[in-house]
Amino acid sequence: MLRRTLFYLAFLVILFSFRTTTAHERTKGTTQATEEGFQSLFDGKSLDQWEGNTTWFRIEENAIVAGSLTEKIPHNEFLCTKKRYGDFELRLEVKLRGEGQNAGVQFRTERIPNHTEVSGYQADVGFAFKRPVWGALYDESRRKKMLAEGPAKDVPKWVKDGDWNELAISAKGTKIQILLNGHLTTDYTEEDSTIGRDGIIGLQIHSGPPTEALYRNIRIKTE
Repeated sequence: MLRRTLFYLAFLVILFSFRTTTAHERTKGTTQATEEGFQSLFDGKSLDQWEGNTTWFRIEENAIVAGSLTEKIPHNEFLCTKKRYGDFELRLEVKLRGEGQNAGVQFRTERIPNHTEVSGYQADVGFAFKRPVWGALYDESRRKKMLAEGPAKDVPKWVKDGDWNELAISAKGTKIQILLNGHLTTDYTEEDSTIGRDGIIGLQIHSGPPTEALYRNIRIKTE
């Protein structure tokens, strides 16, 4: 009886192991297919591909942490890629904590000489103008206005407050799309032919009350 029981338990262990391995392989295969062609912009350990004011940007727990929870942030700060990008798909995760609750991801952007500001498109993160603007498209320092926003009734439901949120930004020709946790928030076509179609990518922490914006799993696929 004991031998039969032990045999049965061993069989269950083997069966569970097989199912777990198979499920893992399915997941692994799906992830590889989904991420095919993407390259990492941040390895969780160094800022070799980036430049900016390291007083306001640091690495903690495999994430880029922007801002401070103990100090007021005097003006907008941006950590930017050393390389320029034109047509691409960018994926990353963002989390906010603190009082200010505002940040963003710049793209097709230029540094303004002798200034902390940049000029270009921003995939907005957090709250602004007394409303959630996650996944909205803002024109930083250039036209200084929202170019597109997600549905006001749905965006609050799509945001994971205090947790990691996935942003997917696609810029191809004049077409720009932004997805928040898999939901389309921006579908914009640029009609101004004078607007540049390449530039740097930047991670923002907005000026104001103590706030931290955390960025991780940053990867890009270029055309």
